Amino acid sequence: MRISSEVRRRCQDAVDRAGDRLLALSRSLHAEPETAFREHRSAAKVSDLLRAEGFDVETGVGGLDTAFTARYGNGPLVVGLCAEYDALPGLGHACGHNIIAASSVGAALALREVAGELDITVVVIGTPAEEEGGGKITLLEAGVFDAVSMAMLVHPAPEDNCAPRPLALLELEVRYTGRESHSALAPHLGVNAADALTVAEVAVGVGRQHFEPRQQVHGIVTRGGTVPNVVPADTRALYNLRAADMESLRRLETRIRACFAAGAVATGCTHEVVATPAYAELAHDPFLSEAYRLAATALGRPLVSRERERDMPTGSTDMGNVSRALPSLQPSIGIDSGDAVNHQPEFAAACVTPGADRALLQGAVALAWTAAQAAEDDQTRQRLLDRHRERRVPSTSPA
Repeated sequence: MRISSEVRRRCQDAVDRAGDRLLALSRSLHAEPETAFREHRSAAKVSDLLRAEGFDVETGVGGLDTAFTARYGNGPLVVGLCAEYDALPGLGHACGHNIIAASSVGAALALREVAGELDITVVVIGTPAEEEGGGKITLLEAGVFDAVSMAMLVHPAPEDNCAPRPLALLELEVRYTGRESHSALAPHLGVNAADALTVAEVAVGVGRQHFEPRQQVHGIVTRGGTVPNVVPADTRALYNLRAADMESLRRLETRIRACFAAGAVATGCTHEVVATPAYAELAHDPFLSEAYRLAATALGRPLVSRERERDMPTGSTDMGNVSRALPSLQPSIGIDSGDAVNHQPEFAAACVTPGADRALLQGAVALAWTAAQAAEDDQTRQRLLDRHRERRVPSTSPA
């Protein structure tokens, strides 16, 4: 792997020059958090900055009001940088998407400086609703990612991990319907939907002993009844199912759906299960992953060992679906959050600290250097171009 010292220097200088604007963007996003598919101010803040920097911006792409693309250059190798900017309900930017968006913008500005020499096109893709809803899945299905050869972002975390292994994820909502009655006067006339939910929860709990490695289930009750003197007739729960890969996830789904059915059978309720689009496991492109590791090492990032990387806990992301369609990369970068981890209020507070600022700027440089290495390595460049061409040519079959 190689990257010319001149390209390296120019990328670093570009991020240095844009540093104040990138940090201001991160803080502005953090101060006004918006949740899935409602990120109107956030999307505008990111896309407006890119438009001001000379990128050709298109909003509302893929049928999503809060998605956009911002394009610069005309080279055949198209580098896609994903900008996430949705927040968590009640917790704000407790997963650091303000950092993701700003670092992707920073990487785009760095690559803009060398786009001509590298013969690349730089595209920032504004991807809403990563925390829930799977915005990238919608954009994939709409063909937005057809225009890029590779896709990258860097995700904040307590520690650096150059090759995290996010799990496949499926969200299931179970809805039980029973019959109301007076809880004391005529409970025998009621059909208790809360009991159905209790049976299902117990079935899930005792089933954990037999889960496969890396399978996980966690849920919350979203509707449990109205008042205690009325037998509940309408209850609901929301569950996340996670597994090492999509195949394991489907096996877990079958088991959990049986637990939900058990609740209905035991109580006489009817039930319905509603599924959202599944997030696939994340598969990093080997060259991009190793290139990022070299870049992070050169920047002095405190990297953990490869062995420890494999055992570090992780969540899930719709970037996994992107990685199944095209060469992708999503390393984690530490923000000096102390004991706080993602999805805690303390982590949200840590996302606008000096450690977060340093991670944002270094992450931008590392992404830019990674893309530059891919563009300058003849074999990798050709592989990426060939795969991109294959994806864009529709398959044909004999009549």
